[in-house]
Amino acid sequence: MALELTAVAPQVVPVNGNIVFTETPVEDGRCVLHREGSGVITLRGSGTQCRARYKVTFNANLAVPTGETVGAIQAALTFQGEPLASTTMIVTPAAVEEYFNVGASAFIEIPCGCCQTVGVRNTSDIPISVQNANIIVERVA
Repeated sequence: MALELTAVAPQVVPVNGNIVFTETPVEDGRCVLHREGSGVITLRGSGTQCRARYKVTFNANLAVPTGETVGAIQAALTFQGEPLASTTMIVTPAAVEEYFNVGASAFIEIPCGCCQTVGVRNTSDIPISVQNANIIVERVA
């Protein structure tokens, strides 16, 4: 079971805002739920085991938007609304609209019978431009 979500068009993500996914090239529909235009993905812990393990993989192009001060920008995968520090992706563009490709992945465990959420948040001090965002959620155990 896998779900792939994308957001090809550029978007400006506010500070502490989630990257919004607008297309669903590959749907799961049973254990991974998402509403197009949302930045939150719901994972369901179902099956005969005590937990479900998912691998969440994200990549995108990040830049400082026009009108903002150039400096380090960052984003991170979130679990239950909290950024996962080990997935923080940091780049320092030299100019506005200079895109860098970033990526991160993490294993997420969901107890059987529970639903919990994942997403990707702008953890910078300024808004960020995001283009060609892609997230894949695979149930691996």
